[in-house]
Amino acid sequence: MIRTVLLLGVWASLQSCNQHTIIGESDAYAEAITLDTTAYNNLHNKYREDALINRRFKHQDVVDLVRMHAESGVLEVNELGKSSENRAIYKLRFGKGEKKVMLWSQMHGDEPTATMALFDIFNFLEGKGDGFDTIRACLENNLTIHFIPMLNPDGAERFIRRNAQYIDLNRDARANHTMEAALLRQMGKEIKPNYAFNLHDQSIYYNVPGTKNPVTVAMLAPAYNVEREVNDVRKGAMQLIVGMNDLLQQYVPDAVAKYDDTYSPRGFGDNFQAWGASTVLIESGGLKGDPEKQEIRRFNFAIILNALLEIAQGSYKKYDYKAYDKIPFNASQLHDVVIRHLDLGTDSVPLKTDIALRRAELTVERDYCVRGWVEDIGDLEGTYGYDELDANGLRFVQGKVYPQVFPTVEAVSMNKAWALLKEGYIAIQVGSRGQDRLHQLPLVVSAHNEFVPTPAIVLTGTSNFFLGDGVSLKYAVVNGYLIDLSQPPQVEFYKNWIH
Repeated sequence: MIRTVLLLGVWASLQSCNQHTIIGESDAYAEAITLDTTAYNNLHNKYREDALINRRFKHQDVVDLVRMHAESGVLEVNELGKSSENRAIYKLRFGKGEKKVMLWSQMHGDEPTATMALFDIFNFLEGKGDGFDTIRACLENNLTIHFIPMLNPDGAERFIRRNAQYIDLNRDARANHTMEAALLRQMGKEIKPNYAFNLHDQSIYYNVPGTKNPVTVAMLAPAYNVEREVNDVRKGAMQLIVGMNDLLQQYVPDAVAKYDDTYSPRGFGDNFQAWGASTVLIESGGLKGDPEKQEIRRFNFAIILNALLEIAQGSYKKYDYKAYDKIPFNASQLHDVVIRHLDLGTDSVPLKTDIALRRAELTVERDYCVRGWVEDIGDLEGTYGYDELDANGLRFVQGKVYPQVFPTVEAVSMNKAWALLKEGYIAIQVGSRGQDRLHQLPLVVSAHNEFVPTPAIVLTGTSNFFLGDGVSLKYAVVNGYLIDLSQPPQVEFYKNWIH
């Protein structure tokens, strides 16, 4: 719901929002329109774009949605140009106000979270009669917003960071070797935005320093020179981030950080800041239980829409920019699994130590599987895992391959898989891979008889084994997933493949 002050004073707030360029922004703060997290959640539930439900959507999905929005007439749609592989790059425009805002997403093809959120925002901007027309009018009358929702369609098609020419677009702001970077720079020169938002995803393995909390969202007011000085332009970006952080702390307390602010003359954020646009970098990171980043998408929707509303009213200037410095920088001490005090010794050479496991994503068309491996061995105090286990009293146990061959993976139920695990079988064999090579069983599945369970814990080695106390098996590690065998069968989000 909207805060009581908004419900009681919408018209007064709207008048302030529309008049702030005349009466002065500082006079409008007290009457500024504000929404709480409940309101943003309700809006997102209503306007979430259901055509984008996972991270590996394609360029054609965006084209179809852009065409739909062009027909509505609320957003003005233009094709800016083509990618190196001749895919269209679009810009959508909303509003008629004096303040110009420019947002671009997915300049790295495998960083799509904000793209989903932008389409949610497009749906909201086209809505009406839901009690939020005041906000739309405030944005429309005070801002002219330019959205570029997929700058790197060739990279998105492959779900890779770089473009089809293997160039990182966010390191091409200076030279403009690529067609895509040249288009973005051209738009910057033509629009001359007052505000800019550079929308990305970052590694899910960043953590808030000194904690096991993943950095769910990182932000940055990029430096415009090597000295990282603060002028009025960068100060404005810092104030915006302080306001966005206040909102994010209500969603994910102690899960926000800053991205590295080392000046990069090749980076677009640094250059837009130097060109006079208060520029905010948003990096969508990790959140346990949200592998497709649908909750982080919600957070993007809220903080971007909130920032636009504060820009429209000038109310972001109420924030003390020095509070920006209190937001910690990303740390890089997070793993998928950390197992501590594990007995890896032999009869002749004792060893009790820690191990860290990592799962890499391997794209399979519009889906993905993971490959787990041993990332580190040794003293891992000060590092953290999404899942952690104190394995004191437990030893490594090699798993077995079940001798019976199943016709297909579909012939094995979750209960059967669980029973096999508890009997010490880490892998099964199937006669056919079938059409879909992916599966969600907590087992290794092999279509041939050459699979060998992890024989020993070695650096960069496989991660398919058991942990036991000499009497019974307590945990299984399957493809980098830690599984507690004392629990009933769990419907987990396993992303495994058939070997």
